[in-house]
Amino acid sequence: MNRREFLNGATLATGAGLLGVRPSVAAGEPPPETKRIRISRTESTCVAPELVAEDLLRGEGFGEVEYVLHPTGTGFTPLASGEFDLHMSAAGGVVRRIDGGDPVFVLAGVHVGCYELFGSERIRSVRDLKGKTVAVPTLVSSHYAILATMLAHVGLDPRKDLVAVEMPIGKAGEQLATGKIDALMAFPPEPQELRAKGIGHVVVNTILDRPWSQYFCCMLAANKEFVRRHPVATKRALRAILKATTICALEPERVARLVVDRGYAGRYDYALQTLKDIPYARWREYSPEDTIRFYALRLHEAGVIKSSPQKIIAQGTDWRFLNELKKELKG
Repeated sequence: MNRREFLNGATLATGAGLLGVRPSVAAGEPPPETKRIRISRTESTCVAPELVAEDLLRGEGFGEVEYVLHPTGTGFTPLASGEFDLHMSAAGGVVRRIDGGDPVFVLAGVHVGCYELFGSERIRSVRDLKGKTVAVPTLVSSHYAILATMLAHVGLDPRKDLVAVEMPIGKAGEQLATGKIDALMAFPPEPQELRAKGIGHVVVNTILDRPWSQYFCCMLAANKEFVRRHPVATKRALRAILKATTICALEPERVARLVVDRGYAGRYDYALQTLKDIPYARWREYSPEDTIRFYALRLHEAGVIKSSPQKIIAQGTDWRFLNELKKELKG
């Protein structure tokens, strides 16, 4: 779908709304089994497809769309407990939670890349992290899962070959600037803030650097019970979010303004840069199953998870709705 074709099927809603898309295949389907959908929200623009999908979700028949704010690294606990129904998270974090027995299904990949490893002048490659100190928000966060896969990919053991410390990103930036830590793992708006302040330099950018750029970064996961009880609602919600990736790709300026106006992001310039950097609307081009397999293999090699990639895929993924939508939403 090119820009003209997209805009022919969309209009700019007034007020705080965003691009409204015409009713399409959804009109011929049964209505969702529930009119209520609860979605996680974190303070990062990289999850913009979830955030700007609100009007699209209403168009899919959800009369009540609720966004539940959660601190970074804590989203899977309320997803598993049923506090909310859908949650966007990095693939490595998803794999760890499936391995831990969380009742969740991965439904699709949403976009490629967003995490960046920042280091001091002493760090020029991932191998240079051996014996060094690296900050992550928590050891159960997706930040740590991404870090562990990077280390395993170059033959390092994340449990033995470096010191991972839990530290809020603001404090971690200060510690990196003063040389008290050697590196930190960041995701939007953190990389934009670090660059603006001239703190550290990028060692790995998952948007650009292989093998990370060959796989999805953020995946959409759902509570298993929600999927089992509400299959029509699950498909409709996924369709709205996948359509929203196209909006993010084609209209980054409008989306950046919307997420700021709705209080989902603090600074327009950081939000816009994130939206322009991340390759949205490529959910047809990459394999979510290959992504889960890649991260599960690396984390299994590192001893971070016990389950094999095959077991992770069998227990924690459901591609039915994505496969149907690939046929329906042909671009």
